[in-house]
Amino acid sequence: QNKFAKLLLRTIKKVTKSDHPKLHEPYFDKVEIKEIKKCIESNFVSTAGPQVKEFENKLSKLTKSKFIIATNSGTSALHLALKAMNINFDSEVLIPSLNFVASANAIKYCNAEPHFIDSDQKNLSVDSNKLSEYLKKNTKIINGKCINKKTKKVIKALILVHVFGLSGDVLEIKKICKLNNIELIEDAAEAVGSYYKNKHLGTFGRIGVLSFNGNKTITTGAGGALITNDKKLAKKIYNLSQVSKVSHKWRLEYDDIGYNYRMASLNAALGISQLKKLHILLKNKKKLFLKYSKAFKNFKEFKLLNQSKNCKSNFWLITILLNESSLLKRDKIIEFLNNNGVQARPCWKPLHRLKHFSKCPKMDLSNAEILEKKIINIPSSSTYGKN
Repeated sequence: QNKFAKLLLRTIKKVTKSDHPKLHEPYFDKVEIKEIKKCIESNFVSTAGPQVKEFENKLSKLTKSKFIIATNSGTSALHLALKAMNINFDSEVLIPSLNFVASANAIKYCNAEPHFIDSDQKNLSVDSNKLSEYLKKNTKIINGKCINKKTKKVIKALILVHVFGLSGDVLEIKKICKLNNIELIEDAAEAVGSYYKNKHLGTFGRIGVLSFNGNKTITTGAGGALITNDKKLAKKIYNLSQVSKVSHKWRLEYDDIGYNYRMASLNAALGISQLKKLHILLKNKKKLFLKYSKAFKNFKEFKLLNQSKNCKSNFWLITILLNESSLLKRDKIIEFLNNNGVQARPCWKPLHRLKHFSKCPKMDLSNAEILEKKIINIPSSSTYGKN
């Protein structure tokens, strides 16, 4: 274990040309300073201001989506997506257990129940084969609704997570959702600049969600966005995102319970400048992946997780999957790397093992359990591809 960890440490430092490579850090230059300065000088630094609309328009061109609603986080975007889909106390939402906690939290915000499903070992997304069989055995369609036979609740939606910028088998999962009258929401929080069959991730379901947190491929500091081609849905989401305020020049009226979830202009200004260099960031991240591929070719203890045939990944977090013989070493390897200046981390703890979600409905989650033990994320900043 020690010999392998030392070799891995030296290789990562050699590839990144850094003694202290970070897991993922943003890249800024004078373009960001210029855009933020322009925003400050305009005095429109909060949710009112032209920068938010400009950022939304640029995202619309990138994703080829008709409607974009920029929010103050990816989590708030998920919450709004679920509210717009009328997810409530009688609802269950299918989500992978191998997942960031935000989607499960957002479901609970709606007083609904997360229903945990298993992951595909090839792409870390939803296992479409297991899902199809599970729904056949455990649900029935009554009056056009997918009913969980055990809980009697309606399974209203599935949140398809595109993990680390990779794509799941999105068309097959979309087919399964349609067959079972389940709405498809895409969690493309980690997938800005990732495509499946030349179509941007997040654009296959009725709603997609993006994130621009500080550790994402591009950042607004804090922020997210919803993407949709459904005009009625977009109008509802926009209204909810700005406290359900009735549009008027000066009167303050509200037509529903809403949320203060709109992105601020200052954050949007940062996003505008980041989008201008997205193609460079993606190019450098792919270069970094190829450097790792070459450097790791003789390692027997793990394999480097690659994009699938139909996926064009943004390579957000570059990931190694330990072989069976190395599983017990994972925590020691991560600890060794971090103690010696290399930021590395494991995957999330499967959500069904968190105390507050332990009683939620779930299918067999054996793939998620195996994957959690295999995954190590290694330094993936775009600057290391540039070096």
